[in-house]
Amino acid sequence: MERQPNTVYRARREALAAKTKDAVILFAPTESEGPNAIYGFRQEDDFYYLTGLTEPGAGLLISAAGGKHGYVEVLFLPGRNVSQEKWTGPKLTSDSADAKERTGFDAVMPLDAMRNELARVLPTPRAVVYTDTDEKSASAGPVEWLRRANAFPNYVGFPDVKQLIHQQRAFKDKGEIELVRKATDASVAGHLAVMRAMKPGLSEQEISALFQYEFLRRGCERPAYAPIVGSGFNGTVLHYSQNSGKIQDGDLVVMDVAGEYSMYASDITRTLPANGKFTARQREIYEIVLGAQQAAIDAFKSGVSNLRRGIANSLHEIAANYINSHGKDLHGQSLGQYFIHGLSHHVGLSVHDPAGGADDVLRPGMIFTIEPGIYLPEEKLGVRIEDVFLVGEDGSLINLSGALPRTVADVEKAMAEGRK
Repeated sequence: MERQPNTVYRARREALAAKTKDAVILFAPTESEGPNAIYGFRQEDDFYYLTGLTEPGAGLLISAAGGKHGYVEVLFLPGRNVSQEKWTGPKLTSDSADAKERTGFDAVMPLDAMRNELARVLPTPRAVVYTDTDEKSASAGPVEWLRRANAFPNYVGFPDVKQLIHQQRAFKDKGEIELVRKATDASVAGHLAVMRAMKPGLSEQEISALFQYEFLRRGCERPAYAPIVGSGFNGTVLHYSQNSGKIQDGDLVVMDVAGEYSMYASDITRTLPANGKFTARQREIYEIVLGAQQAAIDAFKSGVSNLRRGIANSLHEIAANYINSHGKDLHGQSLGQYFIHGLSHHVGLSVHDPAGGADDVLRPGMIFTIEPGIYLPEEKLGVRIEDVFLVGEDGSLINLSGALPRTVADVEKAMAEGRK
C-alpha cells in the first residue's frame, strides 16, 4: 500500500484539534484482527485519515493546543500477542523500536495507559471529549468501558467527532487525489478488458472475476464495494450482487465494479450489449441516460452546483428533468419514474464518502460521481452510466474515468476490437 508522509497525517490531526478549542478527541481502540475475515482487517476510515495506520486495535488521543498541557497527541497500540501472531503475523506495538519513526507520533504508548493519559489531559472545570458516538462503531464499547472505570469526571460531555472530520475529508489533498486516480485507472483497465471479453454464454461471475483480476494485479487491495454484474432483468435490480446468472444473447449487462487502491475507492458503471450491438430500443434508452449525464456535466459550476434533490442548482434535477422529457415506457408514460436513485455521491476513503456539509455544494478538491440510470423491469432492460469526477483547483470538472468509452459508437467499437 502507498501511504502519504507522516507530516500529512499530523497536519490533519492539528487541523482537527484546532476546531475543538479546549477539548479532547478520543478514538478508543479500533477493531482487532480476526483470523477468519474474508478480506482481512481493514482500518476504520476516520482513524486512517488521521493516522495513515492500518494496525488493528489502535487508539488515539488528541488534546487541543488550548489545554493546560498544550497540544498533545498520543497513539496507543496493543501489546505483543505471540499466540495471535501465529494466525495474523507480527504487528507494530508500543515496544517496537521504530514505532515513533513509522507512525510519526512523538508519543506511542500501550493501550493500558489510555485511561491515565486521558485523565491527565482532561481540561477543567468542564471537559468535552469528542469521540465516535455511534453505538455500532468500534469506539463505542471501549468508551463505555472507560465510563464504567470512572475515567471521566461527571461533567464530561461527549459530542460526536465524525462531522468535524468529515468536513475535512470532503476536500481531497493532492496525495488523496492521486490515490483515487490510481484506483480509477486500475478500474478502467478492468472495464476495458471486460468490453473486449464480453459475449453471450459467459456467467456474470466470470465477468466479475475478470474485473477483479485486472484491478488487483494493478495494485488494488480489494473491490471498493460488492461487484454488480447484472444481465437482462438482473440489470434492473440496483444492488444486485449475486452475479449468478448466465448472460444471454440480446441482454444488456449493467456492470458497477471498481477497485480500492491503498484504501481509496473508485466507482464506475458501464452498460454493454452482450453480443456487441445495441438493439434500437437499447440504444434509445442508453442515449437518454448518456444525455442525462452529459446535461449534468454541462450544467456544473464550481461553488454553485449541488447534489441535493429539489433545490436550485441541483445536478440531480438537471439529469432527472432530462430523463423525464425524453422517451417513453411501453405504456407511453415518461421515463422519470424509472430513475430511482440519486445522481451522485462523494468518493474517497469510502465509496460513499462524507459530503462534509449540509449544503452539499461542489467545490475544488471534491471528488464525486455522476450516475444517472433507467431501469425497466417489464422490458428486462436496465442502463446506468457512472463516472468519477474531480473539481480542479480552477473550478473545472475533470472526468477521472474519462478514458473509458461512453458513447454507443465507442462502446461498440471497443467490444468489436475484442472479437477480432
